[in-house]
Amino acid sequence: MTHKMKELPILVPVDFSPCSEEALLYAADLAATLQFPLIVLHVVHDPGQAPGYYAMKGRKKQLRRMEDVAAEMMEDFMLAMKKKHPDLSALAQAETRLVIGLPVTRILETAGQVQAGMIVMGSQGRTGLAHVLLGSKAEQVVRLSPIPVTIVKSKTKPKARDKK
Repeated sequence: MTHKMKELPILVPVDFSPCSEEALLYAADLAATLQFPLIVLHVVHDPGQAPGYYAMKGRKKQLRRMEDVAAEMMEDFMLAMKKKHPDLSALAQAETRLVIGLPVTRILETAGQVQAGMIVMGSQGRTGLAHVLLGSKAEQVVRLSPIPVTIVKSKTKPKARDKK
């Protein structure tokens, strides 16, 4: 492995789900082993392209900018991950980014901007009708990415309604 390769970060798109948590843990282990930097990305859905919202637990109903809520959720997510896994040095040193747009497009754009060496992302493993109707952002990233993409399948089983 050349010195130049060591400078290429691992990009981990997250949506704060258990799937993205598993992908982040995998990427943090990999980054620590290879001594690669780790960049954690969250894409705030562009409301002009598709309706989006973030549910905040324990908060009174209030209107807040999606970007503000997403930034707070990213901070909480990363703090929780660091607290649960204090032994992961790559996680402690990870850079975070928040961008607005369509997830697949922005993941690929960000990978190019940061000159990522690879993308690691989670997948819920939907099959059948749920997969056809909802599609898979992970699958789209795999198809369109010019760099390697590692998909970390969730250990938790999809809900019964997602298996159709």
